[in-house]
Amino acid sequence: MLVRPDLAKAIAWMLGALLSFTAMVVSVRELSVGMHAFEMLFIRSVIGIAVLMAIVSFRPWPHLRTGRIAGHLARNVIHFAGQVFWIFGIALLPLATVAAIEFTTPIWGGILAVLFLGERMNRGRWVAFALGVAGMISILQPGAGAVSSGALIMLACAFCFGATGTTTKWLTGSESALTIVFYMVLIQTALGGVASIFVWTPVRLGDWPMLFALALTGLSAHYCMSRALILADAILVMPMEFLRLPLTGLIGFLLYREGFEVATMIGAALIFSGSFYSLNHENRVARKIAN
Repeated sequence: MLVRPDLAKAIAWMLGALLSFTAMVVSVRELSVGMHAFEMLFIRSVIGIAVLMAIVSFRPWPHLRTGRIAGHLARNVIHFAGQVFWIFGIALLPLATVAAIEFTTPIWGGILAVLFLGERMNRGRWVAFALGVAGMISILQPGAGAVSSGALIMLACAFCFGATGTTTKWLTGSESALTIVFYMVLIQTALGGVASIFVWTPVRLGDWPMLFALALTGLSAHYCMSRALILADAILVMPMEFLRLPLTGLIGFLLYREGFEVATMIGAALIFSGSFYSLNHENRVARKIAN
């Protein structure tokens, strides 16, 4: 069976996003051995802003004006907190567990959109919520003992990322993607700079390749995903997100001898199934309205 050219390109871009996300995780795991999260995020942002300034130099500066600086500030304080939790979670948990818990991000984002953006719950979102809760129970296994601090940290990370998505959606009503990314890098550089003052240690020469990898793959991951979503519907592209779990788990096994936990795989499958069903439901509803 032949694959449409646009879909084939979308798949290629999503593979680029998956590889970028995986490289980010490995970079963080390697750097977290001797570097604090604040310092890591600050240096990453400095590299990111240098790259971004090179890009925006080819565009008129008025594109970066905003009337919602408070919204940008709120978004990036939340996102910065989520990234700190993410780095701590990677240092404490098997990489497959990190990826599995991160799948709950759309669930938190959906709940917050209902509460603060006036969106309504529908059948798809209820299914996603129910399967998401079931998946979290499978991953965390609260009845088997105390839930680990790493798992709680990653849940906080997923909540912050969900909140970031909700505020991003609110900002897109008046702001361009370039404006949002520009203020993200600018504000998070400032946040990381202030926070890293209290934990700063000299950067080892061997850490610089990983720092550049972290910064560049962070940009490439979101760019590749955006390109994929431009070329194909989300209902076709987003299921590839699930490949992050086995790919990250494989890297964890090969590099760090981490095992695959059946409960984690089942939980991630439940969470992803709920998200996929919700996405499919939203797609059908949108098509009915369009017709």
